[in-house]
Amino acid sequence: MEIQVIDNNVEKAIRVLKRKLQQEGLFREMKQRKFYEKPSVKRKRKEKEAQRRLRKKQRLMRPE
Repeated sequence: MEIQVIDNNVEKAIRVLKRKLQQEGLFREMKQRKFYEKPSVKRKRKEKEAQRRLRKKQRLMRPE
């Protein structure tokens, strides 16, 4: 990943980098990999995330 620093504005470049890493889910993945996650717990977490995405999609598709 490459971030351009324009006019020596390092603070802005760092903010852009953090935003890109957040969008890619790097921080979430680092947090999950910090400790071992048993396969059963991992499966339950993924099912829960899928249910959350489904509810969100249904909420957005619902005409009001």
